Amino acid sequence: MTAEPKAQPGLDPETRDRLLADPAAVLADRDVMRALVAAREAEIGDNVIDIRGRAMEALETRLDRLESQHESVIAAAYDNQSGTAVVHRAVIGLMESADLADFIDSLQAEIAPLLRIETLRLVVEDDPAIPNLPEDVVIAPEGAVGRIVAAGRRAPRGDDIVLRPASPITQPIHGRAVASEALLPLDLGARRPRALLVMGSADGQRFAPAHGTDLLRFFGQVFRLVLLARLRP
Repeated sequence: MTAEPKAQPGLDPETRDRLLADPAAVLADRDVMRALVAAREAEIGDNVIDIRGRAMEALETRLDRLESQHESVIAAAYDNQSGTAVVHRAVIGLMESADLADFIDSLQAEIAPLLRIETLRLVVEDDPAIPNLPEDVVIAPEGAVGRIVAAGRRAPRGDDIVLRPASPITQPIHGRAVASEALLPLDLGARRPRALLVMGSADGQRFAPAHGTDLLRFFGQVFRLVLLARLRP
């Protein structure tokens, strides 16, 4: 009596019908495609190279790279949008101050939290041209702003915004431990002393030298204009 041939294992009818109805589903699944290619290469042996399989691997690597770049661009755009909104709220807070004392008092109490930083201090070199500044203003000796900006830099320029790890020279200005800082030089005019806006963050990567400064420059320009308006008699 002749034995019946043994049935070869295969897909169950439901899975088979689904694949026949939508074969593109296999192409969309990377793991399935990778397994099919591996099975094909195992079948043909080690001495034969399946160019299609190698091409698929190369395309898969390229797709992974493009997806990573796409995610990075989206993340950067979100950060820029979020940062813009934060700075805009802080600018509105500056303009809402009633006078010079209110303006200076708001820096640490209101504007710093809006900017999500730990410290925000105004440094002004001692000069009789601006008497009776509020006590929260840091009064520094002549030349101090240049030394603060130059700390740790080889060739500083006075109009540069400086982003860096917190320097020991600014520790007394912050009055607390910070990990990174931003320095915004302020030009108050030829007949007024040099000034500097100092920001401090507990996040060591918040003010990294490689970061852009467009938003900080905008904030510094608005701060300067509001300060000059409050300094007028």
